[in-house]
Amino acid sequence: MIVVLRLGHRPGRDQRISTHCGLVSRALGADRIIYSGEQDTEIIKSIEEVNARWGGSFGAQYEKNWKKVLREYKQKKFSIVHLTMYGMPIQGDIKALRKKTNVLLVIGGEKVPPEIYALADHNVAVTSQPHSEVAALAVFMHEFHAGKELEKKFKNAKIRVIPQERGKKVEES
Repeated sequence: MIVVLRLGHRPGRDQRISTHCGLVSRALGADRIIYSGEQDTEIIKSIEEVNARWGGSFGAQYEKNWKKVLREYKQKKFSIVHLTMYGMPIQGDIKALRKKTNVLLVIGGEKVPPEIYALADHNVAVTSQPHSEVAALAVFMHEFHAGKELEKKFKNAKIRVIPQERGKKVEES
């Protein structure tokens, strides 16, 4: 199971990026996203609407206290993986991380509290250059699943894309 913890959401400023964190998490194989920071019911509503139309059982929730989330998931024996440009290169850690069955993947928003680095079991860098949490999340998920997430089928989908070279074609049920 992969759960994503998005730190420090700020309505108005982060609406789009936080929604994209949820969409990427869902599309690339996570089971749930938890938002912390300021509460914003619109993000959760957006994710639920995507699930209703595009299928799957991805969950989204809000938790004000990110430390509570870390404690809870540590007690459940999840490996805490913090994506940061200051961590160890993903290419060195990914084989060991793939062996983990339960992962809490922590991604930043506003400035990440320094204690996250100590609380995480792994601080992983997708690159050691500035980048977005959406990009880090996408690269991590792709590497973690070794590309198999690209073949994922979503149960109970009402909309499906029909692949084609040009144009857009969807099937609705």
